[in-house]
Amino acid sequence: MRYPVAIEIGDTDTAFGVVVPDLPGCFSAGDTLDEALTNAEEAAAAWIDATLDAGGAVPAPSSLSALRDNPDYAGWSFGVITVDPALLDDASERVNITLPRRVLKRLDALAQAVGETRSGYIARRTLEGDGAV
Repeated sequence: MRYPVAIEIGDTDTAFGVVVPDLPGCFSAGDTLDEALTNAEEAAAAWIDATLDAGGAVPAPSSLSALRDNPDYAGWSFGVITVDPALLDDASERVNITLPRRVLKRLDALAQAVGETRSGYIARRTLEGDGAV
């Protein structure tokens, strides 16, 4: 999915600012244009994730020409960011995996140490996003 963005051009003393008008309150910045656009993609992904977690709806992208014609962004530059459409797939899917017994024993020990089941421990660590299981 491609969302149009408004870009406030920076310079050596001022960061580049990027606003994603279709996602209210979603904005970012960076010292370079590339950094600002990358940060905006990350901000949009986080915005979508938080909105879905809260039970909200994610707006469809508007057209770049509609943004360009918006008087709120007169004098700004415009571009697009890409957001992975898989972020919108909020359906749960059960999966089965096969792991070596030594890994399962280590997971069981870690889970037991914090009073959780193996699956609960894995789910919590996955949701925390630290990837350390």
